[in-house]
Amino acid sequence: MKFGEVIEALKQGKRVARTGWNGKDMFVFRQVPSEIKRDIVPKMQSLPQSVKDEFEKRFNDKTEQIDAIYYDNQLAIVGLSNLISGWTPSVSDCFAEDWVILD
Repeated sequence: MKFGEVIEALKQGKRVARTGWNGKDMFVFRQVPSEIKRDIVPKMQSLPQSVKDEFEKRFNDKTEQIDAIYYDNQLAIVGLSNLISGWTPSVSDCFAEDWVILD
């Protein structure tokens, strides 16, 4: 499968992988855009306290009226240990034809 087809599969929420990757059971997925409401932010383990503090300042800024944080489209790769990392395709990934849809 070609990379253009991979993008379409990711848009549909499917997991994809390359058969040529050394790590078996690795896959890529699209983290979908999302809105995280103000009351959830302090509970997020994925944000350092300094970032939470900055968001709290912004939430309290009366001129802005912001009450959430927002995630945009991101690609992530999952390894065997379930470690999720941000992923950007390499040039060889983009031109590879050994992509498969896992779902």
